[in-house]
Amino acid sequence: MHEFWLKVAAGMYSIGLVYAFVALSGKRQILSRLLLPLMGLATIFHFVAIVESFTASGRFVPATVFQSESLLAFLLMLFFFGFYWKYQTTSHGILVFPLVFLLALSAAVGEQPPHFDNPTLRSGWIVTHIALILAGYAALFFSFVSSILYLVQERGLKAKSRSGFLARLPALEVMDSIGLRSLLLGFPFMTVGLIIGSVIAQATFGAAYFRDPKILLSLLMWAVYMVLLFTRWNNGWRGRRAALLSTCAFIAATLAWAANYFSSVHRFPAP
Repeated sequence: MHEFWLKVAAGMYSIGLVYAFVALSGKRQILSRLLLPLMGLATIFHFVAIVESFTASGRFVPATVFQSESLLAFLLMLFFFGFYWKYQTTSHGILVFPLVFLLALSAAVGEQPPHFDNPTLRSGWIVTHIALILAGYAALFFSFVSSILYLVQERGLKAKSRSGFLARLPALEVMDSIGLRSLLLGFPFMTVGLIIGSVIAQATFGAAYFRDPKILLSLLMWAVYMVLLFTRWNNGWRGRRAALLSTCAFIAATLAWAANYFSSVHRFPAP
């Protein structure tokens, strides 16, 4: 049944995909009125699908890459509504909604019943590790989106162009604040998640596990994440420099996520 609810959620998320295309044309007033209720309902259906999926498997842990994609999409929507409640802006949906739709669609199409042959997946600590890491990914993506919108808005202001899409973007200060809050929220998640994962890996696989490309790329992502947060917090980096560094951090996160598909030891078990 969870596959049905996930497909319903993915179908409703497609409205967000349409919104992203319409918003780029600067004509989104009518669609915006329908957007939040529909996306909120889709998030509820998505939550039901996740709960039923984990209940059916008996373990609250993503056992396949498709379950992980589904959980990441859900966390992105939670972040979206959290920032909407704080800042009353849907502008981040221009990039967030297409990604959520693609993740949910991939999970809905590719999901298969998971197997838990690996005893590590039965550990409560691995649940915490995965949840924290995915929350860190979601926060980092919001920081990246804020950076993109900041650069677009800044370029429009310099060109004295405030029509269409640019006219509806929040102020530079708002986007900079969202980017910083995303980092402050996500960095503890990412740090604690990596520490827990490292302890589990050391106890289960030994030191050789840390030569896996997934681990190396995750550590690189964390290092860039830390540099980004340090430069913003201690050196007062804002605006363009912070936006460009946030983009680098997101690229590192994308590489770390992609490593799930070719890692020799740090991968989801086949269904």
